[in-house]
Amino acid sequence: MRLAFISDLHGNIHALTAVRRFLAEQVVNRVIVVGDLVGYGASPGPVIDFVRREGWQTGLGSSDVRVALELGGGTERHGVADQVLGWTRKVLSPEQMEFLRRLPPGGRLMTPVGRVRFFHGSPHAPEQRLDLMAPERELEALAEALGARVIVVGGSHVPFVRVVGDTTFVDPGSVGLSLNHEPGADVALVDCVGRKPKVALHKVSYDYASSAFDIMAWNLPPVIADVIRTGRMA
Repeated sequence: MRLAFISDLHGNIHALTAVRRFLAEQVVNRVIVVGDLVGYGASPGPVIDFVRREGWQTGLGSSDVRVALELGGGTERHGVADQVLGWTRKVLSPEQMEFLRRLPPGGRLMTPVGRVRFFHGSPHAPEQRLDLMAPERELEALAEALGARVIVVGGSHVPFVRVVGDTTFVDPGSVGLSLNHEPGADVALVDCVGRKPKVALHKVSYDYASSAFDIMAWNLPPVIADVIRTGRMA
């Protein structure tokens, strides 16, 4: 049983299209999106429609929460993320907004190696961040409480794998705005066979120039285009 995990799509339709082509070449039983369909990128609506068409299991991300529930919408904030989220609320259709509102905070499934749990930030709060570098005893306690052999989270935009005791922790990185100093879309493939899961992290190349052009064409913060092209935050 092979699972594909992707996260932090962030409105980047060019990256997402390349990821689908990559996954079509793999033997994958299920694709799971660990939140943040919107934010930063210039194609939030097409990304939502894409995920809906594919029927991929999807969880709620922190940017999705802020857009769909308009958290902080009544305050004057000028950060890059805030500018793009405000713009995103204006360009999404009512149906697309409703899709975000209906997303669950995460999910679970049983595999041959045991239970897999996935969520964007923490089990019940997408806007919280699970520190995968936390002391082992903290992660062991979380794994025991969740009864999980594999725990997948998002939000850092940096691919990461850590094994603590009998549990494998995975952050697949980001499809739309990777920050591991290499441009491209991040994908994690998890093979749930044998005694232990096996994780492979992949970097998928895509048309960065078109994604960056879309940012500039919509008059969104140019720093986002720079991050897309370089894979790093200045």
